[in-house]
Amino acid sequence: MTSAPHPSTHGDTLKARVEHATGVKLNHCYQCGKCAAGCPVAQDMDLTSCQVLRKVQSGNPEWEREALRSEGIWLCLACETCSTRCPQEVEVPKVMDFLRAEALRLGVAHARSRDILAFHRAFMDSVRETGRLYEIGLVADYKLRSRHFLKDVLLAPKMFTRGKLPLLPHLITGRDALKRIFKRTLGSKP
Repeated sequence: MTSAPHPSTHGDTLKARVEHATGVKLNHCYQCGKCAAGCPVAQDMDLTSCQVLRKVQSGNPEWEREALRSEGIWLCLACETCSTRCPQEVEVPKVMDFLRAEALRLGVAHARSRDILAFHRAFMDSVRETGRLYEIGLVADYKLRSRHFLKDVLLAPKMFTRGKLPLLPHLITGRDALKRIFKRTLGSKP
């Protein structure tokens, strides 16, 4: 086991930014591993939730970058199984959300996160414009963003004939108010 690099002496650590933005006290995590043990996608993560938290807790810039470049922060489903199992009630999904946003802001997001991010943006665009999920719009937007034009293309006709893909979106009333909420909470970002 390697020893932890020396923590940053600079007050603006990733840990401080996470705690300020989320209200989560990272030092409450004492690395029991219950979050990772219950995580449905832990086996696919390069860094599990407790490993990510440890790297951020350290205050070490090198370890912070490792956490931000991790694919694990993008695989988190935000299912809250980790928070439910945590004896210290650390809200891991809040931390993961912040780390994803920070990785994007700094331009260090994991390369394989591209498809996840494309789907997320397509989903948010669909909800912003129609007020709910519009599947055909979501798929079209995702295909354009991800460049996976032909992947799963044969599923669409089957889903359409079974009535699973309506041609027109169901629009909610009050979409202008919804768009203002998106603008106020997310700014121009999807």
